[in-house]
Order: sequence, then structure tokens, then C-alpha cells
Amino acid sequence: MIHLLLAIIYLSFISLGLPDSLLGSAWPVMYKEFGVPVSYAGIISMIIAAGTIVSSLQSDRITRKLGTGKVTAISVAMTAFALFGFSVSHSFGMLCLWAVPYGLGAGSVDASLNNYVALHYASRHMSWLHCMWGVGASFGPYIMGYALTKGNGWNAGYRIIAVLQIVLTVILIVSLPLWKKRSDTASDDSPLPEKALTLGQIFRIPGAKEVMITFFCYCALEQTTGLWLSSYLVLHRGISAETAAGFASLFFIGVTIGRALSGFLTMKLNDANMIRLGQVIIAAGIVILMLPLNQYAALTGLMLIGLGCAPIYPCIIHSTPEHFGADKSQAIIGVQMASAYVGICLMPPLFGVIANRISVVLFPFYLLLLLLFMFLMHEMLLRRKAAQ
Repeated sequence: MIHLLLAIIYLSFISLGLPDSLLGSAWPVMYKEFGVPVSYAGIISMIIAAGTIVSSLQSDRITRKLGTGKVTAISVAMTAFALFGFSVSHSFGMLCLWAVPYGLGAGSVDASLNNYVALHYASRHMSWLHCMWGVGASFGPYIMGYALTKGNGWNAGYRIIAVLQIVLTVILIVSLPLWKKRSDTASDDSPLPEKALTLGQIFRIPGAKEVMITFFCYCALEQTTGLWLSSYLVLHRGISAETAAGFASLFFIGVTIGRALSGFLTMKLNDANMIRLGQVIIAAGIVILMLPLNQYAALTGLMLIGLGCAPIYPCIIHSTPEHFGADKSQAIIGVQMASAYVGICLMPPLFGVIANRISVVLFPFYLLLLLLFMFLMHEMLLRRKAAQ
């Protein structure tokens, strides 16, 4: 039964990734149909991110009341409902409206599932589960591309993903008894507090601010890399747009492959050392990008940054119960997710302003600064833990 539940959780992580890359792959067609500027995709992304931040901050309260199984089923159902709404939208305003339940559903399930896996499964499963997210994110554009090439329009792409999410919702509802059995047999001697922690109480927990900033910096670095990599290669390195796009995809391939490999490495290294290893590999990739070498060296740098990013997110999440206790892990993971989305919302656009007003050549230096803050905050967290 435990293995069946783990398989359902793996399926859920694939499902989490499926819709994440749909907007980007469909937007070149959508914005023309709606008659809005191409930049309006950012508005939809911001609404989704805002909803995710709100639901992440409430995840502790909601999960305590409903349990992880019900939260996952309800959140996936909300996402399916929102995706179906996208598929029948005929105006930009309707897209913005449907983006609200999309974001609210995404935040709760992400925080709740991550905490559940951190409490009940080994670190390797966290890495492999986030690898499954990458598989889902890779299939999303393929499904959208299939719908567009068959002449069915972007609406059909969203509808296909919505149907897949509905099927997963049914599976999750049927599997609800498994979640209860797994929780009953889990070895957790830490009693949960009677009430969910407030934000003020969370911020006063030793190490909470450090782990939030660590997560903020990591997600800002990953998202900034994905968004501005092609522009840096084209504008500074003189690489053609077509070649740069292919190079940029290797960053995400590096993340996905790296997470598959990280699952095996976690059998030898603990979470803290996996995070340090990832940071060192990222630093090596950034340094290679800084050097005036040929495009193949730049390609190597990109792959290294992707491989270095791979273990950091899942290992930070998995180490949360160890750092803060099982009784506080859901609350901490909720604020970690919220801080991650704040970083995603703020830092990539900030580099856009820097690139526009100063120069895109500062791209690797910007990444290095984020990496430095991430490293310092993570080491401060570890020192706090060692001092306790």
C-alpha cells in the first residue's frame, strides 16, 4: 500500500509540472487572438504567483484541518477547473479571472505534498519527485504543440491537460484511505501544536529567516537564468536566436537529469552537503559564462548551472523537518514556498531593468550575487542548528 501511495505521489508531481509551461508555449498564439501586447503574459503570471503565495502561507492551517490527501485532491481539482476555464476563455480578462483559482490550487498542493514527502520518505524520493515535475513540465509544451499542429488551437491544449488533471483528481479521491494509513503508521514522536503558527511566530523560529532567504535566492537564480539566458547569449555573445534557444533548453535538461542523478547521490551525501555540492557546481558554471570563451564553453557553463540547481530545491525541502522539527515543518515549508514565489516575481524583472539601463553583460554577475547570498544564508542556518 505504501508503494502504491508513493506511485500516486509521483503521478501528482508529474501533474504539477504539466500546466506550468503551458502559458509560455501557447502565448505567441494567444496574445494575437486577444489583441493584447506580448508583455501581458507577465500579468497572468503575476496573478498566478500571487495566488500561490497566499495559499502557500495558509497551507499549514489548511493541511492541519483537512490532511494532505484531501488538500492534494482539492487543489488538483481547482487546477483542473482553472485550466478548463482557460480553455473556454475568449478575452484576456477571463484569463486573469481563471488565473486566481489556478494560483490558489498550485500553492496549497505544492507546500502540502512537499512536507508530506519530507516527513515520510527518504531524500532520494524528494529528488526523483522533483525530477518528475520536470518530466511534466517537458510534456506540457509537447501537448500544446500537438494541439496547435493539428489545427485545434491553444484551447484544445489546455482542455487536454484539464482532462488529465480531472483523471488525477478521481485517482486521488479513491486513494484517500491510503494517505490516512500512511500517516497512522508514520514514526513521528513530535506532537503537532494545537493551532497553526502565525507568521509572527514562524519568523521568530531560529533559522526561519535564513531558510526563507536561501529559498528566495535559489528560486530567483533559477528563474532569472531560465528567463534571461537566451537574451544574454544573443546580445552579449552574438549567438543566433535559434542557437541560443536550443542552448537555453539545455539548462532545464540539466536540472531534470541532475535531479535524477541526485536521488542516487543522496544515498551517500546528506542534504546539507548535497546543497553545498550544487552551489559549487553552479559557481563553476557561472565562472565559465564570465570567461571570454567560445559558445561551446558557454554551453558547458549552462549545463553546469542546471546540474548545480538540481539538488538544491528538493534538499532544502527535505531537510526542513530535521532543522525545525516535524511539528513546524508544514508551516516553514509554506513560508518557504511563499518566499520562493516572491523571488520569482521580483528578481527576474529586476535584472530586466538592469539589462535595459546598464548592460546584459551583468547577467553572470547577477547570478553570482544571488548564489553568494544563498550560500551565506544556508551556512548561517547550519550554524544555528549546530549551536542548538
